[in-house]
Amino acid sequence: MDVMGDKATLFETGRFVQPSGEEATPDESRDETADAVETGEAVEEMRLRLAAEAGDAEAMSVLGAMLLRRGDLDGAEPHLRAATAEGDRAAANNLGVLLHQRGYPDDAAGWWRVAAVAGSAAAAHALGRHRRECGDEPAAEYWLRQSAEQGHALGAYALADLLEHRGDAGAERWMRAAAERGHREAAYRLARALDQKEYEQSGERRSAVTDGDRDGHGHDNGAAARAEAEQWYRQAAARGHRRAALHLGTILEKRGDLKEAGRWYLTSAKDGEARAACALGFLLRDAGDTENAAIWWLRAAQEGDGNAANALGALHAERGQTQTAERWYRAAMDAGDDNGAYNLALLCAEQGRTAQAEQWYRRAAYAGHREAANALAILLLQGGDTAGAEPWFSKAAEAGSVDAAFNLGILFAGRGEEPVALRWYERAAAAGHTEAALQVGIARLRDGDEQEAERHLRCAAGGGSAEAAYRLAAVLDARRPQQPAHELGEIVHEKTECEEWYERAATQGHRRAQVRVGMLAAARGDVVEAARWYRTAAEAGSRNGAFNLGLLLAREGSEPEAAVWWTRAADAGHGRAALRLALVYARRGELAEGQRWADRAVSLGPAEVSERAARLRDALREELSA
Repeated sequence: MDVMGDKATLFETGRFVQPSGEEATPDESRDETADAVETGEAVEEMRLRLAAEAGDAEAMSVLGAMLLRRGDLDGAEPHLRAATAEGDRAAANNLGVLLHQRGYPDDAAGWWRVAAVAGSAAAAHALGRHRRECGDEPAAEYWLRQSAEQGHALGAYALADLLEHRGDAGAERWMRAAAERGHREAAYRLARALDQKEYEQSGERRSAVTDGDRDGHGHDNGAAARAEAEQWYRQAAARGHRRAALHLGTILEKRGDLKEAGRWYLTSAKDGEARAACALGFLLRDAGDTENAAIWWLRAAQEGDGNAANALGALHAERGQTQTAERWYRAAMDAGDDNGAYNLALLCAEQGRTAQAEQWYRRAAYAGHREAANALAILLLQGGDTAGAEPWFSKAAEAGSVDAAFNLGILFAGRGEEPVALRWYERAAAAGHTEAALQVGIARLRDGDEQEAERHLRCAAGGGSAEAAYRLAAVLDARRPQQPAHELGEIVHEKTECEEWYERAATQGHRRAQVRVGMLAAARGDVVEAARWYRTAAEAGSRNGAFNLGLLLAREGSEPEAAVWWTRAADAGHGRAALRLALVYARRGELAEGQRWADRAVSLGPAEVSERAARLRDALREELSA
């Protein structure tokens, strides 16, 4: 009879009579304790038997229900039949339960019909479920509706389930009615339905905002739906529904109420919900308690939770216990979790077992794991198999992998197919990929679309790209009106936005940005700040930084130290630095060395430097031959 998803058994469906003579509700049946005082029961049973022998129909009904509940079908049947013959509807209902227990469903249905016609909501519910099992949905709906309209929680739930199966909009009304009457499964399913409805509506709201149709009440409606769903999860969880406790814990964790979330996860996990045990493990790990986290993950993994098995694998991998990690990753795969194969591939790749890594990446990728597909493509690309890599990048990108979309951009850019590469870069950038946004910004700058370039560069710079911050600063710098050079001691003005972006890039180690920040500081007259940035850039290998630092030192009267930095710059190919060195050595009278650096400056350029260096070289040559 139990086909509706509730855990009630026939003995827990409210088809019995309580000592008061009224039909039992499911919660009342469940709430009775098995360890009732035997003496009290015996006295009550004796009283009922005496009353039944005296012809009391109500006593016959209650005694029959008592024996039925105890499992004494032979003892219960005559009393229930006698009470039914006297017109007791509760006895007719319970006689139906008894016959159903004996394996006579059609005979049971006959007595349920008798009780239902007499107004028994419990019998109408039982008859409705029986008719549904027989495939007679119209009759099932009729009887379940009769039960529900009399306020029977199980009848309302069964009717809602039937209507929901048919896609009838009236299902929610009856699911709500059952939930309001304390049916825990109804409360859980109502919460799930509200969650789904809010998710669909939030998608519609996002589309409306994208299309320019903004509804100021959309956020409020979504918050109200989430609050109502949480209320029903709470009701179901408080009544022992372990999945409701899991969902409630998830809601609370997202909100940041970790302590209460942990309590509900613990409640659900103790009731046997493996996903809750796994979630509790992650909560404990995030709190720094890896030992207890591992205990709950182990419990969940042993119950077949692949996510917990993966977590155990990762834990052992971090500890260097690779064999144990591999065993748990394989357990995750056996549980149907594709992340197991992906994690196993990562483990093999870290150990240099490339062939095995490829094997496991392929297994996960064929199962639809998008990051595995992307990783497989990278592995193939590193091995020189560009043709084999492209379809896996495409598969991963189409499945939503942002990294794969960016990698496709790199792949097509490498082939010179810039328009195709740009499309993939734009797709990845739209999903928040920093480097892809940078590439789109560079492409838009190249095309002359400065406004669109700035938008993408801002996204990339905000995401932490030093190159994007530098290029954005350069775009903004080009728009600034030319300012007069500052004199030493002049008041330093507030930094502009472009200077702030240059500094952000500089602090992230961008050498050209460091040189530019140094130049701006020098223009403000802040020699110390300028020297600091030039030196930082020069020590990181910037020849421009080394050259500018040399200029600054020379102006401050430290020509020998300046020559050291110019030498570093010239050795790195800086023509102007070579020319400066030629002049330094010429002034010192070291004509041969001066001529050597002049020759170097001629070869390095640019044209203006080459021309000046050639004249100096020729003059030094004449001086040497004189």
